Amino acid sequence: MISKLRNAKVLVVGAGITGTAVERVLTEYGAVVFCVDESAASKVRKNVIELEEALNSEFDFAVVSPGWKPSHPLIQGLRKKAIPIQSEIDLAWEIKEEINPSQKWLGITGTNGKTTTVELTAAILQSYGLSVAACGNVGDTAVNAVTDSVKYDYLVVELSSFQLEWSNLPYFHSCAILNIADDHVDWHGSFSEYVSAKLRILDRTGLAILNGDDEVVVEKTSHWDGKKVFYSLGSPSPGELGVVDDVLIDRAFVADPMEAQVIADLHDVHPKAAHGVSNTLAAAGLARSAGVSHEVIHRAIREFRPGRHRIEVVLEDDDVVWINDSKATNPHAAAASLKAFASIIWIAGGLAKGADMRPLVAQIRSRVKVAILIGQDCELIASELAKQAPGIKVVRVEKSETDNDSLMEAVVLEAKRYVVAGDTVLLAPACASMDQFISYADRGDQFRDAVRKLVK
Repeated sequence: MISKLRNAKVLVVGAGITGTAVERVLTEYGAVVFCVDESAASKVRKNVIELEEALNSEFDFAVVSPGWKPSHPLIQGLRKKAIPIQSEIDLAWEIKEEINPSQKWLGITGTNGKTTTVELTAAILQSYGLSVAACGNVGDTAVNAVTDSVKYDYLVVELSSFQLEWSNLPYFHSCAILNIADDHVDWHGSFSEYVSAKLRILDRTGLAILNGDDEVVVEKTSHWDGKKVFYSLGSPSPGELGVVDDVLIDRAFVADPMEAQVIADLHDVHPKAAHGVSNTLAAAGLARSAGVSHEVIHRAIREFRPGRHRIEVVLEDDDVVWINDSKATNPHAAAASLKAFASIIWIAGGLAKGADMRPLVAQIRSRVKVAILIGQDCELIASELAKQAPGIKVVRVEKSETDNDSLMEAVVLEAKRYVVAGDTVLLAPACASMDQFISYADRGDQFRDAVRKLVK
């Protein structure tokens, strides 16, 4: 692979984080690289060409960034010209096979919880003394991790449905599917296609750690003939992971499945919500597949803290808790967060990405006192609240003519009007952020800053 890159003419589709990393690596290996991107900001770079030029040029192959739809005219044009197309993940795997063939990959996908599970899995393996990088849809790109000066023993790779749609080559030592719920329907075209993209991870592994509490995961993997290890929040059967009397239990990676080994105590898990426990079981299963001892897993779980914007406590004041879960960018993630609390002032809204809000409202309507709604698709939530929970007060905060800081400050001021002792003010938007913010992190940061400025 590497020898073929010298003087190869390569088109990189997308000049964002992934495309920039691919361009760097290809250039270092001697390829002649051209980038194409639809962002006006990227076109100031000298090697970024227009779509028309890309369509009318010849390339040895193309590397596509996640997020570009297979139906895009550029992709269709490349295929008509029989120009090979691969993903950044595929490119990273090919390079890895030449420069570090002993390196193993653990793959993690799901609608929600991927990043936390990736970070916890990497932390456990590192505690065991292994050299590990978390990459993919979190942190660094896979191609940067593979070509790093450190020759990692393991990569823990977070894989979005977009990345799986485009990837065909990696073989995973083991993988985990955390959950599958309504998301990115606008990109994939249907929920069925979204599910199919997620399940592609099973094509390239022999061992899957699967959420036995998720009906879609259980149903859609029923005919897969690889080794399945289910985990759940209930008592585990032989060959499974689960919970018994506030203890996480392994009955899968043990010498005798009729026996059980302790993974961790429930109070060691962070966040202390149902989905936090579920993700911890998945990470433990992946770590056991890599040979990590139960004792090391227990210690790593006890020491681990998830990243920011994931049920992050911003402030506790006068028996009121203000929580930033801006990472809850779809209804499934928001439901998991909302179920962890009672008496909630709920801040929600943004870009729904084609998601259905009906199941979310049905699950959480008994917990919400007031809904403060923002963003382009806030009426989808408002209409469902009106139908299913007319007793919940709905407050709409529109984007002002000033800056986004003023918007989030207005949200916090509205929350202060209704909050009383014992309440939780929870930013769990159930929507993406890009209609009003740079990212979910930007949205969460602005919420945090507004709370600290206006509440205490």
